[in-house]
Amino acid sequence: MRSARSLIAVALAAVLVTTLTTPTAQAGHHPPTATLTSLGVPLSDVLLIGGTVAPGPGGKTAIWNVSSGSPAYLNAIDPATGDSLLSAALPGADGSYAVAAAPDGTIYAGTYNNGHLYRLKPGATTAEDLGRPLAAETFILRITVDEQGNVYGGTYPHGRVFSYDHATGAVRDYGTIKAGQGYVKSIDYANGKLYTGTEPDAYFQEVDVATGAVTEIPAPPTMGDPKDKVVYDLNVRGGRVYTRVSTAFPGPMYVWDIASRTWVDEIQNEHGLDISPIGADGSLYMIQASELKKYDPATKTLTGTGLTFTGRIQNARSIGYADLDLPDYPGTSVVGTLWRGEEFRYNPQTGKSEIFQTKVRREPIEILSVAGGKNNIYAGGFLNGGVSVVNPDTGAATFNRFSQVEALMEGSDGKVWVGAYPEARLYSYDTSKPWSSPEYSPGPPGTPDNPVQALNLKPDLFQTRARALAEVNGKIAVGTVPDGDRLGGALVIYDPKTGTAEKYRNVVQDESVFGLTADCGIVYGGTSIAGGLTTTPPTREAGTVFAWDVARKKKLWETVPVPGAATVSSVTMGPDGLLWGVAGKTVFAVAPDSGKLKKSFTLGTTTSSGDIVSTREAVYVSIDLNKIYRIEPGKKAVPTLFVEHAHRRLGVRGDHQLLMTSGSELFRIDISR
Repeated sequence: MRSARSLIAVALAAVLVTTLTTPTAQAGHHPPTATLTSLGVPLSDVLLIGGTVAPGPGGKTAIWNVSSGSPAYLNAIDPATGDSLLSAALPGADGSYAVAAAPDGTIYAGTYNNGHLYRLKPGATTAEDLGRPLAAETFILRITVDEQGNVYGGTYPHGRVFSYDHATGAVRDYGTIKAGQGYVKSIDYANGKLYTGTEPDAYFQEVDVATGAVTEIPAPPTMGDPKDKVVYDLNVRGGRVYTRVSTAFPGPMYVWDIASRTWVDEIQNEHGLDISPIGADGSLYMIQASELKKYDPATKTLTGTGLTFTGRIQNARSIGYADLDLPDYPGTSVVGTLWRGEEFRYNPQTGKSEIFQTKVRREPIEILSVAGGKNNIYAGGFLNGGVSVVNPDTGAATFNRFSQVEALMEGSDGKVWVGAYPEARLYSYDTSKPWSSPEYSPGPPGTPDNPVQALNLKPDLFQTRARALAEVNGKIAVGTVPDGDRLGGALVIYDPKTGTAEKYRNVVQDESVFGLTADCGIVYGGTSIAGGLTTTPPTREAGTVFAWDVARKKKLWETVPVPGAATVSSVTMGPDGLLWGVAGKTVFAVAPDSGKLKKSFTLGTTTSSGDIVSTREAVYVSIDLNKIYRIEPGKKAVPTLFVEHAHRRLGVRGDHQLLMTSGSELFRIDISR
C-alpha cells in the first residue's frame, strides 16, 4: 500500500503545521513569527535502474525492477500487458542498481544508501530484509547468483565483493578487489569465477569463488589509459565477458574470451546497461547506436531490428525473453524496460516491435533544489530528476520530466535557469511556453526545445554538477563540481545575450564551487575541498569564500572563514551589507571588499551542509538540517532559533516567505510580525 506521503503527491495544498515565535532581547521589539504550511509532494515519477527478466507470480515470465523512492519497491511487470503483478516494499532502501534471480525463482535486490540485501521468495508478496552484508559498505552496486542460488555483490565505498549463502545466511567478505578503487561497479558469475569491473578507474578482475584469489585481466588493447574510465557494465554470456567502459551514455563494449584469455571483439556505441542472455539460436540482443540489435558471437556481426530509441538515456538493465501469447508476437519475444518505466518488445518472427508505458508505480522524488520566483516556486528532483512549477498558495504542481537538478533560479528576464547533473549543464526555461525536452520529455512534433541548453561543461572543463547559480548584471554565474576522480571546480559567467561564456577552472585551487551570490558586479562564492568522487583525496584543509570581479575578470580575494571546515556550502549578501555564509555548524559574516571576518557563530553539532538566504530584514541559516536561525542586522545581532524541523534545502521567495524541503515534501514558511 502506498504511504500517506505518496498519496498527497497530487494534493493541492497545504495543512498548517505549526507557528513559532522567536525570542528577542530588545524591549518593545515584536518578534517575527514563522507559519509553516505543507505544499505537498511536487515531484513524482518512475525511475527503474536495477532489473531482470525471470519467472514472476504464478511462474509466468515477468520483468522485475526496483522503482526508486522512499521506500523503494520491487516490482513485477506483466510483459504482455504492462500491468503490475506485484509490488513489494523494500523498507529503508531508496533504490537499487542490482536485481538478480536465483535458479529457484527467488529474486534478490541489493540497494543503495543503506547497502542492504533483500529477498523475495517464490509465492511471497513481502520482501525479506537480509540486512547489510558488509557493515562498512553503503551501496550494493551489482549482484549476481551462482548455480546453487548463492549471491555475490560488488560494493561502495571500499570496492569490496561479498557472497551470501542462500541456505545458511553466512556472508563472506572477499575484501577490496583493487587497491584505490572504491567502486566495484559491475560483477557477474560463471563456472566458479567472478568477473568484476571498477571505478573511478577501469580495471578488470577475475576472482576465484573458492579461494578468493584475484587475477588481473589486462585492459583491452584499444581502451587506452584506465584513469577516469568506468567499467560500467559487465555480463558473462556463453563463455565470454561483455563489458562496457563508459557512463550512462553509449560507449565501447569489449568482449573477453574466457577460454583463450584474449579480447576478441569491440562494439562501439553500445548503450548498456545489460545485454540479453544467449538465445536458442546462439545470438543475443543489445541496444547499440539507438537501436535494438541482434549480435552473433560466432561471426561478430550486428543486425538491426528496426526498434529504435530516442532521448538522452537509452539503456536497459532488464532485458530477456518472454512468450507473450499475442497475435503479433508468436513464440518467444525480446522484452525489457527503460529507466522511466517504458517497456520495449520485439518479435524475431514477425519483426513487430513497440515501446509503451507500463503501469509500474510512480514514487515521490526527493527535492534536491528549490527556488522562489515572482509568481511561482520551482522544485528540482534528486536522481529521478524533474522540474516542478508550484503554486505558492495552493501547492498545485506541474511536473516536467528532466534530469537531476542541482540548482534553480528565476532570472530578471523571467526565465528559470536550471543547473543539471551530469555534465554540469545549464538550461533556460521559459515558463510561458510549453515544456519540451528532447532528452527527457519531448512535446508534440515540431514543439521548440524548452528548456534550451546553454552550456555543457564536461567536454572542456571536466565538470559534472552545476551546483550553484547567481545572476550578475544580466549574466548567469555557474559554480560547478568536477567529474570523476578529479579536484577543482569552475566558475563560469554565461551571457544570454551573446550566448558566450567565460570559463575559469580552479578559481579556488582544487576546490569545488558549492554556493554563489552576487552584488554590484561582484560574484561571491563558497567552496569545498571535495572533488568529483569521495575517493578523491583533498589537497586542502578547508573551504573558502572568494570574490570575483566580472568586469575585470579577476579574483579579488579568497579567505578561509572557518578553519578546518571542509565546505562553505552557501553564501548570501545580508541586509547589513556583509557577506554571510555557512560552513557546517558555523555561520559567519565577512567584509565583501576584503574577506575579513566580521562575525562568527557556532550554532550546530554536525558538519552537515546547510543553506543561507536573506531578505531585507534578516539572514536565515540552516543548521544541522533540522534548525533554521534568524539573524537581524546590527552590531548586537544574535542568532535566534526561528524554525525547528527536519529539512534538506532552504530557499527564499520575496521578503516574507522562506521555502523548506523535507525529503519529497515542500513547505512554505510565512514570516510575519
